[in-house]
Amino acid sequence: MKAIIGSHGLWDIVEKGYEDLADENTATVAALEAWQRTKKKDQSALSIIHQGIDDDMFEKIANATRAKDAWEILKNSVVGVDRVKKVRLQTLRAEFESILMKENESITDYFTRVLAVVNQMKQLNEKMEDTRVVEKILRSLNAKFTYVVVAIEESKDIESMTIDELHGSLLAHEERMKRTQQEPMEQVLQAKFSFNPKGNDRGGRGRGRGRSRGCG
Repeated sequence: MKAIIGSHGLWDIVEKGYEDLADENTATVAALEAWQRTKKKDQSALSIIHQGIDDDMFEKIANATRAKDAWEILKNSVVGVDRVKKVRLQTLRAEFESILMKENESITDYFTRVLAVVNQMKQLNEKMEDTRVVEKILRSLNAKFTYVVVAIEESKDIESMTIDELHGSLLAHEERMKRTQQEPMEQVLQAKFSFNPKGNDRGGRGRGRGRSRGCG
């Protein structure tokens, strides 16, 4: 808005304001015309300010009759908002640094949690490059991902790795772990179904009868 006002040659009137005439009736014609030109410039600047703000901001400056007064109100309001943003950003930074992957949490769910915080930080103008997020995720995964983290750090250029690439690599590893856990169970089930209790019973009874006849 400052740039727009400046492009119309009106920034001085917003920044410095102007003084009223002591008495319009006794003022010279030249002084009166100069004052009217200044007042017209001020109203033009005030109009630009009105056009460049939303309804909530307009309510705050609705009673301001001069551009300088309206600008001061807006500036103080923005300063207050900035303070709130700074406090919120500090909270999000702490949350980002402390977030850890839960024991039974999936890779996708963890990425969703981390990126939710990252997006909130970006909305507050925090610079969040992929490298920063990638490094954070790698150092906060749970213990079952330790060796794959080492493999990624040794085989890939972390600084050029995107968040999506990391998500894909970890997701593939998670799927392999799931298959590895399922295979022993499948082997147990196969062994169970291949076991023939009837055949074994007949064999056992046959051996028992044979021993009885031998003893007789």
